[in-house]
Amino acid sequence: MHELYNAGHLIEAAIAHKEYYQNDLLVEPIQRYIGLIKKQFGPGDDQLKGYLGHPEIELALFRLYSATGNVEAFELAKYFLMERGNPKGQDGKHYYEWEREKRGESPWLRPDSYPENGALWYCQAHAPIIEQNTIEGHSVRATYLLTAVADMLYLSKKDIRPFLDAEAWSKALHRLWDNMVDKKMYVTGGIGSIKQWEGFGINYFLPQGTDEGGCYAETCASIAVMMLAERILHLELDAHYADTMELCLYNNVMTAMSLNGKAFTYVNQLASSEADKSAREEWFWCACCPPNLTRLFGSLGGYLWDHDCEGDNVFINVHLYTSAETTFDVYGSAVALQQTTDWPWNGNIDFKLSAPSSLRTTIRLRLPGWSKGQYILNPSPQQSMVKVERGYLNLDPVYVSENTSFSLEVLGFEPRYLSPHPYTNQRTLTLARGPIVYCVEDADNSWEANHFKDVFIRTDSPVTEKKVTDEKTGEKYIALQSKGWKQSIYTKTSFSTGGDITKARDMVFVPYYFRANRGGKGQMRVGLLNGGLESGAIFPERA
Repeated sequence: MHELYNAGHLIEAAIAHKEYYQNDLLVEPIQRYIGLIKKQFGPGDDQLKGYLGHPEIELALFRLYSATGNVEAFELAKYFLMERGNPKGQDGKHYYEWEREKRGESPWLRPDSYPENGALWYCQAHAPIIEQNTIEGHSVRATYLLTAVADMLYLSKKDIRPFLDAEAWSKALHRLWDNMVDKKMYVTGGIGSIKQWEGFGINYFLPQGTDEGGCYAETCASIAVMMLAERILHLELDAHYADTMELCLYNNVMTAMSLNGKAFTYVNQLASSEADKSAREEWFWCACCPPNLTRLFGSLGGYLWDHDCEGDNVFINVHLYTSAETTFDVYGSAVALQQTTDWPWNGNIDFKLSAPSSLRTTIRLRLPGWSKGQYILNPSPQQSMVKVERGYLNLDPVYVSENTSFSLEVLGFEPRYLSPHPYTNQRTLTLARGPIVYCVEDADNSWEANHFKDVFIRTDSPVTEKKVTDEKTGEKYIALQSKGWKQSIYTKTSFSTGGDITKARDMVFVPYYFRANRGGKGQMRVGLLNGGLESGAIFPERA
């Protein structure tokens, strides 16, 4: 099931080799390998009407086409996407059913492998992609698959490889994205609540911990969400996608590696338990997440920004903020944009542009959803020079040419409460600040002994900030401090007990990414019981 998945990664390795060494020593044999695969799979009478169980090769093939112009690579990727889920693909049968019969499997020999409706949803083959209404199955497979769909749509949008039904594919992509983000994503950007298949449950099924019904939130899955969001931003510039990308990065992704880079998480639950404590491991039997992290961090510059040109008009889109510089060539001239910032701890970003005066440069800066579009731009522009479109602040060429150095302050960094959608049936509150989601740990709240299950907070309790330099790790961050109350909950009943409430306790909240770095008992929780919905809990932003 993973042979073609592995081929996809080999293709991507060849592309990286070509970009770095500026030769085709690895690309040439890979192109011959693709020819062999294309000979095996396709619409012809002598070809298999199949596709891989774990998507990955599709996005790799599209990347190879963009890097080399290999049309075979494009056509093979397109075929894999369009054939997937065909109920009568091979000899009038679903390809996986046909394959299973060829292996000699039968419901009499393996009844456990023949559920009434099958499990084709696990690998997103239960229906053609454009007919799927909800995102299902293994979360990494699903998001890699949709990333390839976005790549195919981009090539069509640019009239490089247009195809019929592009609009239907676009609707399917957005339909499945919306279902994932609106109904199947944790406040940390994690996806996948079901451990058994490392993937999605039903809508709004988002328990925080293993002993509460699930919570997988695999590291690779959030990395794949970032990949997908970055691709969709090339289709439509909307801050919602960059907000989601940032949510994943600073929370579910960054928590997956210890600060010293020597320990990792595969699963990123939002609440610990005695059976599944908050901890990291040095390595895994299935070690997909650690190298995926290094791949992401090594290519992070590609997620920060992108650019496009139309004649002498240059457009630079800034999606994420960190101290960095990008340089690219426009008609033989270098264009460079530098940003300097202490993001994510405050919203001050200084920009410096270097570009030929012959170019008309427009810069678009993301305003995060949690900022509610509030910002300060310096030097202050005339109203006609700036406008906000779909969450991006557009600085027109006149403003940019007159102010090659400027600063943006994104407002809204005050601590805020997030509350799950009512349909999750979870009365909890989570603290957040900027793009950072917070949690509580026993390392700061040593009085806790029950994984914070019976601790509640209120939105009318003051929250203060404290700059911290951790003695053990050297990490600098902003901690949040507030009050919490512990309730004695009787466990030998299925009904509410209205247990006694102890006096208020001082509580310390730390960034979720920082968890499990300082030892302790492994007790951690993101969402705490809501001490009173009437006090003004709010729902999280769409991202």
